[in-house]
Amino acid sequence: MADNETKDLPPPYYSVAVDPQTPPMTYEEVICQDRYGVAQKTVPYYVQKVPAQVQVSAVIVTQRVVAPQKRQESCGQSGKCWCGWGGVLLLLFLIGLAIWLGVRYGSKSYSVHYEDNCKGKDCNEVHETHDDIKGSDICPNSSIKCDGIKDCQQASDETNCVRFGKGGVLQVRTAQDGRFLPVCYQGLDKSYADQICEQLGFRGSYASSPVNSEMSVALTVGSTSAKLIQGLVSVSSSCLNNSAVSLECTDCGKQQSASKIIGGTASKLGQWPWQVSLHFNGRHACGGSLISPDFVVSAAHCFQSSLANSGNWRVYVGTISQNTPQAPLIVKKIIVNTNYNRNTNDYDIALLKLTSPVAFSNTIQPICLPTFDQTFSDGLECRTSGFGTTQEGADHSSTILMDVSVDVIDTRVCNSSQVYRGAITKNMMCAGDMDGGRDSCQGDSGGPLMCVGDNGRWYLAGITSWGAGCGQRQKPGVYSRVTSLLPWIYSTMQQEKP
Repeated sequence: MADNETKDLPPPYYSVAVDPQTPPMTYEEVICQDRYGVAQKTVPYYVQKVPAQVQVSAVIVTQRVVAPQKRQESCGQSGKCWCGWGGVLLLLFLIGLAIWLGVRYGSKSYSVHYEDNCKGKDCNEVHETHDDIKGSDICPNSSIKCDGIKDCQQASDETNCVRFGKGGVLQVRTAQDGRFLPVCYQGLDKSYADQICEQLGFRGSYASSPVNSEMSVALTVGSTSAKLIQGLVSVSSSCLNNSAVSLECTDCGKQQSASKIIGGTASKLGQWPWQVSLHFNGRHACGGSLISPDFVVSAAHCFQSSLANSGNWRVYVGTISQNTPQAPLIVKKIIVNTNYNRNTNDYDIALLKLTSPVAFSNTIQPICLPTFDQTFSDGLECRTSGFGTTQEGADHSSTILMDVSVDVIDTRVCNSSQVYRGAITKNMMCAGDMDGGRDSCQGDSGGPLMCVGDNGRWYLAGITSWGAGCGQRQKPGVYSRVTSLLPWIYSTMQQEKP
């Protein structure tokens, strides 16, 4: 936000700069997951406007690595350099001890095991999704991924074992096979559907139906029990009548107001019923999207440093005006993706867990999460919405909800030397207008980039993250790519389920 009266608010839309005055990160009520290194890259970022002093511009952040000079040691002309050998032996001993401790007490990696049992694309998916959840969980060496038994302290061995494919087809990964396979419709009744959705962090299931599946291998359900679904299915040669199950955990992505507004104008009540306004200390700071009765998805950069305390935040849903907000919802916990890099804005995603479930209505509805294989191709017309400023550098956010049509832009174009010069990672996507004029802006951070599917429902394709300025030519908006972050979303909801 470019509001000079509120210096405690989160960094503005597009900000990836590090504020040297920001206090150390407060981890109270913040759960960080999925920790592993991410590469530093050169990224343009938006510089906050200081009235009458600083002009908004695109700035390049670079990190210079200085190679250490080689150190020369001497033990004398006639000596045998026992001091040097002693240091080498000590170093080798410490390395050996570290390796032994890692093998003895460390968590077990399963990526190699599963790569032996799958081919091509599936192998890559197994490896990537395991990396997304292992984090700092402690697992015994005897634990097995997706066998239906929680061995790890945070149960990370049993997360990311369920996903949804095209048409909502339920796919489960088991220890028996190691691949994601469709689940047969036969035998999967309402109690099973509820159990699966509850396992993923939802309150139950909305609907299930049979869909045609030509897969030569599938999964059939056994006798119901309290086990996780991956422990209740077995590999089968095919499904009866080639019918797999399509499962919906929520009735999502439906507009109550279908009137289409073109080009950055006011939204109508019920048009984007999943849009959330996040207030920090009583003022709008960021946007968000309701994805279930208990969870809101937003951007990680909204919750840096002391802003991570959930007690300072309130969630407003079902409103299109800041002047007439509804009763706020209370945030129980803020869960930030540990991989988030404030220099590159990679993995810019967070989940807010509410203290009590939202009651859905005509003006309050969840948006659909995309399927793992859903694509949002170059040129696809989507929409973005928010309460952010309507022009770059404005002092105040909009008091009414605005939305604008934006086009998905191919990552290769967005990464070109004329645009963002390689700063777009696999976890990001670009949308807007290369000629400028249609874009998100300050205060829209964390809000939705939404695209309508073939079924008429709206899907959360991206999360408003960063860019250079607002609506500038060849500087489109950059959004966190939700399909790349689905494993983290589902594993977090599963571990934090109500």
